Formats: sequence, structure tokens, C-alpha cells
Amino acid sequence: MRKKSREMDASWALEVMDKAPYMTVSMTDADGMPYSVPLSLARTDENTFYFHCAIEGKKLDILRTNPHVCLNAVSKCKPTVGPKDGSFTLEFKSAIAFGKAEMVTDDEEKREALRAICQRFLPNHMDAFDAAVERSMSRTAVVRITLTEPPVGKRKQYDANGDEMKYGRMV
Repeated sequence: MRKKSREMDASWALEVMDKAPYMTVSMTDADGMPYSVPLSLARTDENTFYFHCAIEGKKLDILRTNPHVCLNAVSKCKPTVGPKDGSFTLEFKSAIAFGKAEMVTDDEEKREALRAICQRFLPNHMDAFDAAVERSMSRTAVVRITLTEPPVGKRKQYDANGDEMKYGRMV
């Protein structure tokens, strides 16, 4: 990272990923072409993320050939004018992580992954979870992404005095 003063640690990066409305999952197909898609992922521990999708499609074809992925998340993005110098800039909170994707084949793990996704995105509808899973389990694929290294966060944010908050200045 060029500006080390904006680099944030793994726990901060995971918080950004948890708050992001979606994450972009990037992969590379067998011909070396990049493919990137925004997905709704849920995290179950420090290293494990899950997403669900149809049981066939381009991303699954790619992941079967090359399971290495890159996750990107942004939980804040605000164009602004620099408070002290009037420059056009952007306040942001972002995170990046690298991992390996695998199809979940165990029905219990699949169910628990779907539960984590539902809990993250529709927590007020958990009473309908069991019936929904029963209806769709056979036509739903679940992919586990295991991080291969700790995630890294980055931010640009100003305090009330217009000073950029460097690493360590979390308020």
C-alpha cells in the first residue's frame, strides 16, 4: 500500500466487510480473463465467508477451474471537498482480502451457511428461514471462501477540525 498512514488492521477490515451492503468477488477464468461480481456474503468466523447462488453459472464454472478469489468491500464512500485545502477528494472505508473458494457439499454446513446469510441480510424474517430453505435447498449452491491471508483495510476520513485521521486515530 502506497500510503501506509491509511492502512488499517485485519479486525478493522473485517468490520468494514461485515458492514458493507455487498462485496465484490473477483476471479480469473481459464483463459486469464478477469471476472468480478457483487455478491451478498456472510462471515461466520475470522477466515470464512459464504455466498449462495444458482447451481450452475459462469462464476461456478470459473471457481471449479481456478478457486482463488479476491474480496473487496466498501462500507463508506463520500465525495467531498478537502476541508483544509479545497481539493476534490473522497472519504472512504474499504477492505480487501484474498481467499480460496470451495463448493459446500455437506447439507448441514450448507444450511448453516444459508442461516448466516439470512441472519445478516434478513434478521427480522428468521421465522420463515426453515420453510424457505426446504423449498430451495436442492436448487441452491453455497460457496465457502476461506481467507488465505489476513484482510487489509484502508480509509480516508477527516475529523471535526478537518485533519485527516491517520492510523491510530480512530475517533
